[in-house]
Amino acid sequence: MTETLEIKITKAEETRLTVTDFSELPFGKVFTDHMFTADYEDGEWKNLQILPYGPIPMSPAISALHYGQAIFEGLKAYRLPDGKISVFRADKNFERFNKSAARMSMATIPEEIFMQGLAALIAIDEKWVPNQPDYALYIRPVMFATDPYLGVRASDSYKFALLTTPTGPYYSSALKVKIETEFTRADEGGVGFAKTAGNYARSLYPFEQARKEGFDQLIWTDSIAHEYIEEAGTANLIFVIDGKLVTPSVRSTVLDGVTRDTIIKLAKESGIEVEERRVSVKEVIDGIQNGSLTEAFAAGTAATVTHVGQIGYKGEIYQLSDPSTRNISNGIAKKLNDIRYGLAPDEFGWNWVL
Repeated sequence: MTETLEIKITKAEETRLTVTDFSELPFGKVFTDHMFTADYEDGEWKNLQILPYGPIPMSPAISALHYGQAIFEGLKAYRLPDGKISVFRADKNFERFNKSAARMSMATIPEEIFMQGLAALIAIDEKWVPNQPDYALYIRPVMFATDPYLGVRASDSYKFALLTTPTGPYYSSALKVKIETEFTRADEGGVGFAKTAGNYARSLYPFEQARKEGFDQLIWTDSIAHEYIEEAGTANLIFVIDGKLVTPSVRSTVLDGVTRDTIIKLAKESGIEVEERRVSVKEVIDGIQNGSLTEAFAAGTAATVTHVGQIGYKGEIYQLSDPSTRNISNGIAKKLNDIRYGLAPDEFGWNWVL
């Protein structure tokens, strides 16, 4: 039996619930009243506490600021029809968090700290979990190196935190995306499979250039010849080609998405053939032109299932089918949402009901 941890709780003097407009929730900008933190020092995790959300004191010399030892995750909690709260596939996010930590030479977090800290935080901020359709409580686990030392080595100390923010849909319409052929998000043998801060930092400049051209997001390609599709900036990519669900296989440059994994399992259960393999840019463009590629969408915790409406490549814009006519992706999205919101049986045991 897992030991119940002692978590110190300091409650906020006032709640911001009364001044929060739940009909207007820009992603990642409205935080709940509290946060969970823990410190890794002298080879052990200590100082487990829930405290009012706010600044964390730190030295300007901490390793995270100078050498990039910082990782994060993203998962969601949902309000069920009976009023209870469920966290979706928290075990998968925990596993991936520690996979990222190991790759970045950081301390791993014990499962009981991750899970019990999360449960305690949601319990104290329970009223922040939205009950509107398509809304949820987004959860951001984050860890960063805290040694105040300018030598290049792995830190001996770390701060772990859990932040929560109520949110609505990440994207409100089908995406116009650009296939990137100059810049790269990740390289073979690198850290592309880890959710580390530097992966996102290197994507910001090309993303801003694409936005100036009118695109919502990028489709990253391989770093060697830019011939193969890898993923989008904030999600995995999935296509429907000849009636099959086709998605780039997970590799060192592609994030092993939890939503991606969920969709693959739901598709197979529904009798849809799934192919996880290299997907070439040529195959995608040819498929749009000859009609074999009928659907494309981004899949991620924040994005959930977001249709791709247009794809830009080498100065040309390729129009995809009307999202309302996409039977496969819309059907899978409905099944996924019904399970997460407790409207359909959870046959896979994905919901962690608190």
